[in-house]
Amino acid sequence: QVQLVESGGGLVQAGGSLRLSCVASGDTACITDYAWRRQGSGEERELVAAINDRDIRYADSVKGRFIISRDLAKNTCDLQMNSLKPEDTATYYCVVIIDYFRCPHLIRDYWGRGTQVTVSS
Repeated sequence: QVQLVESGGGLVQAGGSLRLSCVASGDTACITDYAWRRQGSGEERELVAAINDRDIRYADSVKGRFIISRDLAKNTCDLQMNSLKPEDTATYYCVVIIDYFRCPHLIRDYWGRGTQVTVSS
């Protein structure tokens, strides 16, 4: 199994910055991708950013403002969020995608419990 713990959320004024961190433990060798997803009040969950060995992806709404990074040695994934807007207010979840060929004993991807980000206008 994989355990994920997020940190770094909080309240910030529009235009400010926050850095979210995710620490993975357990079967970390089974992780292929890290991603951050978010869910605002009354909204569906959306992909914010994702990273693997080959690619980095961002939602159009955060391009140029957010930066995703990872440290394989430390099993961490960070999301640097700059120029925050009120519409970025949401619960942010760290998600890992599992390599099921390498780790057939795992049966699902894993989500953290989420960290709240609130951007005031």
